Amino acid sequence: MEFTVSKADLVRELSLSQGVVEKKTTIPILSNVLLEASGERITLTATDLELGIRCSCPARIKKEGAGTVPARKLLDFVRLLPEGDITMKFLDNHWASITCGRSKTRIAGMSRESFPELPEMPAKIADIPVKTMASLIARTQFAISMEESRFTLNGALLIIRPEGLIMVATDGHRLAYVQAGAAESGQVSQNYRALVPRKAMAELVKLADSEGADGVATFAGDDNHLFFQVGHRLLITRKLTGNFPDYERVLPKDHTLTARLQKEEIRAAIERVAQFADERSRAIRVQFTNNEVRIFSSSVEMGESEESVNSEYQGPDLEIGFNAQYLLDFLRVIAQDQVTFELKDQKSAGELRPAGEGVTDQYRYVVMPMRI
Repeated sequence: MEFTVSKADLVRELSLSQGVVEKKTTIPILSNVLLEASGERITLTATDLELGIRCSCPARIKKEGAGTVPARKLLDFVRLLPEGDITMKFLDNHWASITCGRSKTRIAGMSRESFPELPEMPAKIADIPVKTMASLIARTQFAISMEESRFTLNGALLIIRPEGLIMVATDGHRLAYVQAGAAESGQVSQNYRALVPRKAMAELVKLADSEGADGVATFAGDDNHLFFQVGHRLLITRKLTGNFPDYERVLPKDHTLTARLQKEEIRAAIERVAQFADERSRAIRVQFTNNEVRIFSSSVEMGESEESVNSEYQGPDLEIGFNAQYLLDFLRVIAQDQVTFELKDQKSAGELRPAGEGVTDQYRYVVMPMRI
């Protein structure tokens, strides 16, 4: 195999594969990227057996073929080359010869035969705007559980319906629910639901960023895999198995008290007060009184802090403990200037929602209270 490709094109596609390539593996081939030259393009494929990505870019093909080289080493080296064209040629011993200007290098590769085959994409289920997909992920991925033992919570539930898309994530202490309407959801041909792993969601955001605001992700799924085609790049991920919790039972239906707050005011106040919260629990006390919300924290080692912000709240005085980081995760991702805090009593979960202008879809964030 021999081809010539632009350095900029090769670096861009190699960079997108790095999040998929297995860094620490007992199977050496998984640290490699598969390069295939055919027609007028080269295709780059990387996988860790759970997640796979296939990218391509234009190239001048002198001899068609395929070979694999270490993905990280290739990217690190190509980045250091001068701008211009790079010629790669695979030798009989599976090494890759790289020529760029006056630079000549050989990288040890491995046989293409030992590289895993990725499944073929089945029939399309939906065309989803990438900005919608990225928005759903950004507002839910922080609520995914980090505990590997709770594998059904190590991803988000994606529900695809003609009337809109839903994404839900929870770690057992909080739940993020986003519903995009039909106008933002693109074209959907059938109902579908699946658990999308956290790692796949992070790679989808990268693909969305590289495609631009008007891009579309073509979605498909089979019994074991989910497929996202974004431009000339294809992301393939294994589904998470198991039953996701019944999120509809978690979403509160009987809140009677509402506090309306300026997002930047409450976010900044929580950030400052949280500096004096216990480092493990991150617990703060939030006190709701008429027209005011007060926030407290204290620790024996560091000291204590108290702040208050104006609020549109009318009701009984309430004091509830919350994890400060959980509140900040929500406040940092919403674009709106105002937020509502909906409550029932001191022992029930609180719910945050964006408020004011610019609310085009439904975003609900439920946080369990803490004992302090």
